[in-house]
Amino acid sequence: MTITAGTELVDSAYYAKHGPPHDIWTRLLAESPVHRCEPEGYQPFWAITKYDDINAISTQPNRFVNSGGITVLKPADDAALNASALTAMRTIITMDPPEHRDVRGIAAHLFTPRGISALDDEIERSAREIVDQMAGDSGEGECDFATDVAVAHPLRILANMLGIPRSREPDILRITNQLFGFEDPDLQRDTDRSRGLAEVAMEAYTMFDAIIQDRRGCPREDLASALANACVHGEQLGMMETMGYYLIVFSAGHDTTKNALVGGMRAFIENPGEVAKLQRDPALIDWAVEEVVRWSSPVNYMKRTSAEDTEIRGQRIAAGDALVLFYASANRDEDIFEDPFTFRVDRPVKKRNLGFGVGEHFCLGAYLARRSQRALWTELLSRLESVELAGEPLQIQSSFVVGLKHLPIRYRIRPAAS
Repeated sequence: MTITAGTELVDSAYYAKHGPPHDIWTRLLAESPVHRCEPEGYQPFWAITKYDDINAISTQPNRFVNSGGITVLKPADDAALNASALTAMRTIITMDPPEHRDVRGIAAHLFTPRGISALDDEIERSAREIVDQMAGDSGEGECDFATDVAVAHPLRILANMLGIPRSREPDILRITNQLFGFEDPDLQRDTDRSRGLAEVAMEAYTMFDAIIQDRRGCPREDLASALANACVHGEQLGMMETMGYYLIVFSAGHDTTKNALVGGMRAFIENPGEVAKLQRDPALIDWAVEEVVRWSSPVNYMKRTSAEDTEIRGQRIAAGDALVLFYASANRDEDIFEDPFTFRVDRPVKKRNLGFGVGEHFCLGAYLARRSQRALWTELLSRLESVELAGEPLQIQSSFVVGLKHLPIRYRIRPAAS
């Protein structure tokens, strides 16, 4: 069948102009859920769009591996990344079992509900301070929710966990923006991508090296120390793996939460009745967080490589073939989610959305992301009296981690009680 060569599914410029291609995914879900794509200028791949197929592939990490790379890039962009030395900072996302499980285990206990509970006061304080700043003295104001609010909340929490001083928060924010938005001209450091990414890599290395050396000399009871002093099978984790851990915890944890918050705010503006539901029944907040993640799906896709010849829905997949798991498509699969194009904070949860992935590579920071979102939505929506767009939302030029880079809003918020 001829639906698409796949260009619209992975081209960052298309996302910047049109947003995620839900119309194409809807057709693929119905007519060709395992679809061969050969977009010009990109690696050929199989587009996997249904929830059950993505779930099955993700829970067989020995058959469908991450070590072949997790993104679909143009050759020039792939070369720029490889030349930047960022690929030397090996991350758990690109590791396969058993190495992945061993390295993931270094920090896994710190991201459990019990581990995150130590941050509860900091998370609540951050949410309260941000909403107080929005309200000001009058309770009325305008802001860019993306750059003024959604960025700040996860930034404070993650910087605190990783030992990044407040004074360096703007630097780490710039680094993560340039990593996940390196295809977006507004977020690039240099028109020469290779040179810009090389500079980002060096800045990240210098920053994290200072923290690692500090925590090795004076370890504390925190995530930064756990990573700096990590051992696997009695051997200290290599420097590039340690750097990669710092980098992925911050960049993945920050950008995904930020984009979910921005996507959620736009959804609330477009669906004011859902805000009213939450204000009448605050107990819906956990369901609302799940719906925001499903709706926004910040991690749009993840690539896997087939380690063997196999077959999926009658399609023959050869060893070495790339499979692109489109989480955003699966999160609107009508076989799983009733009326999937309706935003509902009281949506019954029959199966969890795939916004945090599933299986071996389920997001390490999923609980932290949910907890930090819950704090901000609880504080903001309980005090929100009105909100509307104050300008045109703008999409990030990226097809991997997706969302809005600008969301101008006008609002009225009840000031904090004295």
